Order: sequence, then structure tokens, then C-alpha cells
Amino acid sequence: MNLKKKAAPLLAAAVVGGGTGAIVVAAADDGGGTTTITSPAPAAVTPAADTAESTPLTSRQVYDAAGDSVAFITAQVQQEQAGPFGDSQSGTATGTGFVVSNDGYLVTNAHVVDGAASVRVKIGDGPTRTAQVVGTDTSSDIALLKVDPGDQRLVPLALADSDDLHVGDPTFAIGNPYGLERTLTTGVVSALDREISAPNGFSIDGVIQTDAALNPGNSGGPLLDAAGRVIGVNSQIESSGSSADGTASNSGIGFAVPSNTVKSVVKQLLEDGTAEHAYLGVQTSDAESGGARVAAAVDGGPASDAGIRAGDVVTSVDGHAIGDSGDLSSAIDDHEPGDEVSIVVERGGEQQTLHVKLTDRPQSVQQG
Repeated sequence: MNLKKKAAPLLAAAVVGGGTGAIVVAAADDGGGTTTITSPAPAAVTPAADTAESTPLTSRQVYDAAGDSVAFITAQVQQEQAGPFGDSQSGTATGTGFVVSNDGYLVTNAHVVDGAASVRVKIGDGPTRTAQVVGTDTSSDIALLKVDPGDQRLVPLALADSDDLHVGDPTFAIGNPYGLERTLTTGVVSALDREISAPNGFSIDGVIQTDAALNPGNSGGPLLDAAGRVIGVNSQIESSGSSADGTASNSGIGFAVPSNTVKSVVKQLLEDGTAEHAYLGVQTSDAESGGARVAAAVDGGPASDAGIRAGDVVTSVDGHAIGDSGDLSSAIDDHEPGDEVSIVVERGGEQQTLHVKLTDRPQSVQQG
């Protein structure tokens, strides 16, 4: 069963939450080569860490390879606004990001720069620079920034194939908890395929759970594997306690948006600053006998228009079995807006096959 949590975003202080380079992506076929997601005119890229060696790196080696590619991000909000999880936010927020191209593109969390009037970035030991927000995607909590690197040599981190992860694999987080620059914490992959709430109220699926210590300020930082490659972007923590300033604190349960999601979103953000996600338009829960029980179908949404209604139990999508509501979310996420899918539902003891044309996800659950 998937765990859906409205966990705490990792912003410090509880306040706010065009180049020609190539973004480095670890190849899925051999585990050691690289391929790229590029903007129109790719430049040469040498990843900070993407080893093909079978021997895992030590914690020190991971830090030495990746630490200078991690950024300290400061976002300034000029007026008070509602935060991504209903908290009132204003002033200055700090978070983390990391370099994904040698000409100045960086990835962080969308909630780190949400509503920011200005964003400043300090990469490694380099100077603090003004950053442009290229685009944000609140459905995945991913943002893409761009800085002019000047004469600073930027070395991108490679994005691994998060589908290759296993529970127990070592993890390494580098970030800026409570403003403490480039802090390294270590742990393991505690669980896979978790589900957390995005800032806009939709679900982020396939999330990595780790026990590497994460605290406010770690938002947007890289979760790395033993080859020094990014397997996820640290986004939220589950916490029963709080720190002295009222922000949630580490309890050994952290969540990272998987790198394969990051690849897809960043590619779209590079193109036009926005990202699209397929939308079915249902609210579901796990059915006792298996499948995803429809609690409600959004009026005028794809599911409703195709005849899906409350009480139906979705058992398959395009011939793939649906075991629970998380499976349904993942199956829809694997598609694009405009795709037509065949959905089998159980209704009144009988099965029906319905054909649904998926649309683009609205900006928030409330709009759906």
C-alpha cells in the first residue's frame, strides 16, 4: 500500500517556500555512460560524478565529488503569502539546489522559490549570484534555475535511473540545513514508491524514502547514490516534533522526488518553463479486494466524461493490473495529456471497459 503523506517541506526558518548547456543524465542501459537532455545548442559536459566502477564510493569520496556542485539558495519574498502547505509565509527562505549543466542550470524544489521576488545562488565556494527562475512545476515540486557562471567552472551532477534503486541501497544527502552550508548526511533507501502531497495538492508518486537526516534548508538538495549520482531531490520530511523556531525537524523519515521524474520535468521546463501531467480527474482510495475505488469523479473531467463514477473500482489501465490507488496514479503519470487509455472498472459485480482521453492536469486540486 502506498503511503500518502502531507509531510513538512524542508524550508529553513519556515518562511517561504537561456543557456546552451546539456543536462547530464546517467544512462539506464549500462549504469556507467551518460546521455543528455539538451537545450537547443548543447555544450560539452563532464559530470561531477557518474562512475562506472563497481566499487561503491566512500562517504568522503561522494562528498569530494559532488559537494562543489551543491548550491545555497536564498529566496526573497516581498509580501506575505500562503505557503505551499497552508502556512503563512513572508521574508527570506533558504534552501538547496544543485548544478545540472556547466553553463548554469540548477535544480531545486518549486516550494523553495515559490512567490520569490528575487533568488540568489551560491554554488560551492563561488560568489553569490542572482538566479533566474526558468520554470517551476508545483505538481512535482521541481524548479529549474539559471545563473551566469562567469569565470566559475561549474560541474554538473549526473541524474541516475531511479527505477534501478532497491531498499537498503546507500544514500548521501548534501544540503544546507538551518543555513549550515554543504552538510553531508548518510543513510539508506528506506522504502520505494511512496506517495506524498505536492504543493498544489496533487500527489507525487514513486517517491524515495530515506533515513539520511534531512532538516529545514535541505529542500531541493540532491540525494545521491554510492556512485555520486543524483537519485532524487530532497523535498519533505515526516516529523512528530519541531525545532525551536517551530519548523519540523528530522525524525529519520525523509522523502525525495525520484530522479526519473526530475528528468521528465526538467526537459519540459527547458522548453517553455512549464510542465504538463496527464489528468484523469478522480479521487480514489484502496479497494479492500484490490484495485482503486473511485470516491468521486470531477465534473467535466476526463473520467466523468467517459462514464466513470463514484463507487467504481478500477482494476486495470491499458491491460495493466491496478492493485491500489497508488498504482492508478502511477499508471496515469506514465501517460501524456491527449493520450487515450482503456480503463476496466468493476460496477455492480460486472466489469466494464471505458475509454478515457486524458487531459492536462489543472494548476491545483481545487481547480480540478
